[in-house]
Amino acid sequence: MTEGDTVDIIKDLKVKGSSTALERGTVGKNIRLTDDPAEIVGRTDKVTDLLLRAGFPKEA
Repeated sequence: MTEGDTVDIIKDLKVKGSSTALERGTVGKNIRLTDDPAEIVGRTDKVTDLLLRAGFPKEA
């Protein structure tokens, strides 16, 4: 994965601190890589600035 890629969420996830849940197949847009190789930051239609562990998204 590189910066600016689009990813799909592969598992239903609860969003910490929000009543929103992300369902499998949700598209994350314009991802950014962090200093930690196990984390990425992205956006969805429901949540902005979402921090994801690298095991949950796959390249779209």
